[in-house]
Amino acid sequence: MTSVGTIVFDLDGTLVDTAPDLINALNFILDREGLPPVPLHAARNMIGAGARRLLERGLELEGRSVESMDINRLTSDFIDHYAAHIADFSRPFEGLESALDDLETRGYRFAVCTNKLEWLSKLLLDRLGLSARFSAICGADTFGVSKPDPAILRQTVARAGGQLSSAIMVGDAGPDIGVARRAGIPVFGVEFGYTEVPIADLKPDRVIGHMKELPAAVASLMLDRKTI
Repeated sequence: MTSVGTIVFDLDGTLVDTAPDLINALNFILDREGLPPVPLHAARNMIGAGARRLLERGLELEGRSVESMDINRLTSDFIDHYAAHIADFSRPFEGLESALDDLETRGYRFAVCTNKLEWLSKLLLDRLGLSARFSAICGADTFGVSKPDPAILRQTVARAGGQLSSAIMVGDAGPDIGVARRAGIPVFGVEFGYTEVPIADLKPDRVIGHMKELPAAVASLMLDRKTI
């Protein structure tokens, strides 16, 4: 089937609810450093800028800063622990797979563009049985840039075999809206992800509250494009 377009997804907070395993890994490090754990509800919105920044923010909550050497060591330990427990509790958001099935029958291809490391992203999606659904899975280390730098999105679409002119970004936070705007493509925001700023305030082209709404949102955008 010829692709009619490429839908590019953020990973954490968009495709998969990864917060439980990420925060468990953060709390493993905090506990080892003699610091109290961060509650899940308080830490969800700290996710999205990569492992190092999550760890820095977790330490900042306790009023602690560390030298670069320590952050490098702690980040490495965090990643090791997280990789070993990457899908203990992480699960796709409800309605994701049926939405992908629907869109696939319409001829869309899918890609992942995340600030997570590529190998961790692939490991997670492998464990959840989702990797085969994506034509490309690209992380912050894949091209040497991260969101909102538009180069990561442009190159993700190219690696998936798509065209930027027929691509859509789907994400849950500022970097996703920013990367799409800078790359010049439409962007949908999901309300169930990890962001300190309400996604609607970032003014994406569409806002969806559940993955089951995605196919209709795509159809609506395509209709608008045809009538312009």
